Amino acid sequence: MNTTDTTQAPAPQAISIPKAASAPPHPLREFWGYFSQNRGAVIGLVVIIAMVLMALFADIIAPHSPIEQFRQSTLVPPVWQAGGSSQFLLGTDPVGRDMLSRLIHGVRLSLLIGLVSISLSLTTGVLLGLLAGYFRGMVEIAIMRLMDIMLALPSLLLAIAVVAILGPGLMNAMYAIAVVMLPHYARQTRAAVIGEMSRDYVSASRIAGAGTLRIMFNCVLPNCLAPLIVQATLGFSSAILDAAALGFLGMGAQPPTPEWGSMLASAMEFIQSAWWVVAFPGLAILISVLAFNLMGDGLRDALDPKLKR
Repeated sequence: MNTTDTTQAPAPQAISIPKAASAPPHPLREFWGYFSQNRGAVIGLVVIIAMVLMALFADIIAPHSPIEQFRQSTLVPPVWQAGGSSQFLLGTDPVGRDMLSRLIHGVRLSLLIGLVSISLSLTTGVLLGLLAGYFRGMVEIAIMRLMDIMLALPSLLLAIAVVAILGPGLMNAMYAIAVVMLPHYARQTRAAVIGEMSRDYVSASRIAGAGTLRIMFNCVLPNCLAPLIVQATLGFSSAILDAAALGFLGMGAQPPTPEWGSMLASAMEFIQSAWWVVAFPGLAILISVLAFNLMGDGLRDALDPKLKR
């Protein structure tokens, strides 16, 4: 008797296809993710963007010319105080100039001072640090000993000495601030270059026949930019502070230029009778310096892999 086989063939198993790996985030998106975790840095960025817009459109935003004098309205208090006028929202100074207009135009001047001085010191410092870190030996000793001598002097004293040699003025103040900040960029670049010179990609570039300039500027320098960007951002606040100090001492921007430090110097005798002529320029310096410091702290967290949270 024939029996039929009731055993069924095993069903074919489904082949699992691995899902495609998700694409890595864009570098800018990743940078913003780390940067935005620091709320203080975001606030500082917003303030700096507002300052840049204010500087670009100062002629439109400012209600009056920063040097126009209203002789009949000297030392008018702010609009919310008794005796204030809606024509001068933040009051006027001892010669009748609108405080708000001078503060707005002072933003443009402060950013210009920071941009020029940082550009000069960063460019020169990077070149000197790159030479010292790449060639080492006597070149490194000569450059670093010069930087050590400059660092041994107090920054403000060194700036005053440079301005005393060049003469008072806005451009000379920028040069003095650039000289003061030069050693910081040179030393930081040298340290970063020494760390990068021991990497394998530098040896591979040499084996491939890359020349000295190509290794220095195409291989080593791009990998040293992250700490320099952070230092440059923090240097903006130092530049604004040093420019205000030189202006306060009468060695920076000269009247009637609407520079915050010179505004403070010309209003010191009215500190008890007209508080606004001293308080508002000081507050502007405080806010701008704090904004750049906060943003620099956020850039450090976002660009330094050791500090990424």
